[in-house]
Amino acid sequence: MSIEKYDSIVVGGGIAGLTSAAFLAREGQKVLLIEKNKEIGGLLNTFERDGFHFEAGVRALEDAGIIFAMLKDLGIELEVVKSPVTVGVENELLNIENLNSLNEYKNLLVRCFPENEVEINNLLRVIRKVMKHMDVLYGVENPAFKDLKRDRVYIFKKLLPWLPKFIFTVGKINRMNMPVEGYLKTIISNPSLIDVISQHFFKNTPTFFALSYFSLYLDYFYPVGGVGKLAEALEHKIKSYNGEIINETKIVEILADKKILKDDKGGSFEYDNLIWAADLKTFYNITNTVGLPPKISDDFTLLKSQMLESRGGDSIFSLYLEVDEPLETFGKIAHGHFFYTPSKVGLGETHRGELNTMLDNWSNVTKEELRSWFEKFTKLNTYEISIPGLKDSTLVPPGKTGMIVSFLTEYDLFERIEKNGWYNEFRTEMENRMIDVLTGSIYPMLKSKVIAQFSFTPLSIKSRVGTSEGAITGWSFEKAIPVVHKMQFSDRSTLTPIPSIFQAGQWAFSPAGVPMSILTGKLAADKITKKIKK
Repeated sequence: MSIEKYDSIVVGGGIAGLTSAAFLAREGQKVLLIEKNKEIGGLLNTFERDGFHFEAGVRALEDAGIIFAMLKDLGIELEVVKSPVTVGVENELLNIENLNSLNEYKNLLVRCFPENEVEINNLLRVIRKVMKHMDVLYGVENPAFKDLKRDRVYIFKKLLPWLPKFIFTVGKINRMNMPVEGYLKTIISNPSLIDVISQHFFKNTPTFFALSYFSLYLDYFYPVGGVGKLAEALEHKIKSYNGEIINETKIVEILADKKILKDDKGGSFEYDNLIWAADLKTFYNITNTVGLPPKISDDFTLLKSQMLESRGGDSIFSLYLEVDEPLETFGKIAHGHFFYTPSKVGLGETHRGELNTMLDNWSNVTKEELRSWFEKFTKLNTYEISIPGLKDSTLVPPGKTGMIVSFLTEYDLFERIEKNGWYNEFRTEMENRMIDVLTGSIYPMLKSKVIAQFSFTPLSIKSRVGTSEGAITGWSFEKAIPVVHKMQFSDRSTLTPIPSIFQAGQWAFSPAGVPMSILTGKLAADKITKKIKK
């Protein structure tokens, strides 16, 4: 039986894989994109239920000099709107409108923690410096999406004047690579204030990445019709270039010496070049290097051990609510993207020390102890609340509101709850506790108006997207990161020990949201294009 051969195969239909496939297909290559799910997009997906539209993963997008440049390069028109952000602590709320909102944020923190005003002023000075660095970092359209041979205006008017600033800024960024929790302790004495600032970041998030969030809030935008419209636009572009897409197909083995992929249905595919844009642990587990030169095989084995010893970062618990209350009610309280902390006490050791102790002694943990921990965890946490209808009113039935309420949590906790047979019980309990907390604080009408509710846990994310430990931005910062994580070396992030195989996506660079996933997807495609032209 003959095996169909492709110039390039891309495995993984998330935003990185879609980007790679689109640019390779534009070059006239015979391209195949393979996705294990029914839908493409990965964490960039909008779905409908009962007339309500929700996001499966990413709630809004930030350009970072990459997304709009990619769309322009591919000739994709995507209708978007701004996605303004509100931040709140207890009854103190701030709608972030522009750079002047930073002063209002300072005043909000001072009202909550008046005894720490001097320290808050010091923190704001650091945030302003970080915002200036961000302006430089994303100050031009990323050159990966420009035709540098023809666009001389871009080179001489924008790129060349920007490069020295970029190099200088990257040096400063690398000096702010320490975990944000530790850094904040050097300038702030109040543990609760530290929590309010940092507890919605991933554990051990580099300081620069964490303190850049205020800049990102100003950059958020939302595609009309939902975040998934970006993935759909790339899917259509791939097909317009005669690229092929196969869904509901899982790759189970890679014969690297023969350049053959095998799927879970008994099918096989041959490639000249492969881009792996899915979970890297899976890639290293299913790749057979027999027949490759010893140096390549040895390098692959060494890197495989590093990958398998590493962990994915934080995951999330997301509650989805269908609410019998008009959008206007919620719009009067906050914007459609809302970071809300119902208690200024902060989590303290709830999400770190106490949880780790509980996990270390799991065999002795009772349901009552777990319930007690959940109660404190939900009351003291920071919630990311997204209301798609406040960005695009067509995404909900008239007079109704759809809400997504999320917070960071541990995959290991839900894995053990499932093994104990408590999964459905505690999943529902978590949902109800979240509703109670929000009803008792910012949305007093909420509980009585909920029509339907459901949730995604870290186990749901791992099942749907296939990410290690249900992670949403790649590798954990708590251990050595096995991939490139410095901006100036991002071009190397696509390389694997096997010359015909490249990698892209959130696992190829850390930390990696949508912009970096797109960039690595483009860089991987460029590697193949240059390789072929040589």
